[in-house]
Amino acid sequence: MTTEETKPEEAPKQELPQEENWKEKYLLALAEMENMRKRMQKERYEMSKFGIENTIGEFLPAMDNFENALRFAGNASNEVKNWATGFEMILSQFKEVLNNNGIQPFSSVGTHFDPALHEAVEIVETTEGPDGVILQEFTKGYKSSTRTIRPARVKVAKLKN
Repeated sequence: MTTEETKPEEAPKQELPQEENWKEKYLLALAEMENMRKRMQKERYEMSKFGIENTIGEFLPAMDNFENALRFAGNASNEVKNWATGFEMILSQFKEVLNNNGIQPFSSVGTHFDPALHEAVEIVETTEGPDGVILQEFTKGYKSSTRTIRPARVKVAKLKN
């Protein structure tokens, strides 16, 4: 035997013709660009929605004041009641804007405390009822489909030991 060993012949690799290789790269680049366009469009939409939700969140205290003022209008004179009717119409327009943007108030009394939805401003020790149940809501909470816009401020029950 000689010092040179013979190797079995390898099967030749099948390479795409140059034309098809460029075509494949072009289609890949097109797909990447389309994915990037969709991703950027989604990010733009989410940033816009986040900005709208934050801006609406700044109007919520004013809406709370409207609602509180209107509760006392029933005991006032007829002239004040007429004004209150106009303010109720304005308040309903604000609520419609919230609804059109997917922002809904949520009720908390009787539900279990959830730190993602509630802010405990008072804890009352009690011997009755389950631990962590919300007894009173001081400020209404609002949420969208994706996040809490403003947590509800609540009073929570805690069992005495």
